Amino acid sequence: MTKKTAIIASNGTLFDAYKVFNIATAAAASDHEVAIFFTFEGLNLIHKEANRQLPMPEGKEHFAEGFKAANVAAIPDLIETARELEVKFIGCQMTMDVMGLEKSAFVEGIDVGGAVTFLDFAQDADVTLTF
Repeated sequence: MTKKTAIIASNGTLFDAYKVFNIATAAAASDHEVAIFFTFEGLNLIHKEANRQLPMPEGKEHFAEGFKAANVAAIPDLIETARELEVKFIGCQMTMDVMGLEKSAFVEGIDVGGAVTFLDFAQDADVTLTF
């Protein structure tokens, strides 16, 4: 039986993106079925433009050099890896409506749905995380 990992991404900093995509890709590479529900600021992680310029948490700017020196993959590259590993991306319809955003503003291949869409996936998840 395939294990399932359900992730809620509700924050939009660079650190949040690394947490979400590192866990998601590790789980998918370990044969988990993975879905990420992006809501509120978490939508920035899959926004075509915003994900290329995510803010560093205040007071943590010094990490930028460390990421570069350690050859840490850029967020768009991690998104592509997640997609190759068949991680399911669900954009929150309510948040998109509130923010006036269309599906076309986001990376290719996302689903758009509400909390019920995510809950249908998460109800029997082996691992559930929120970032």
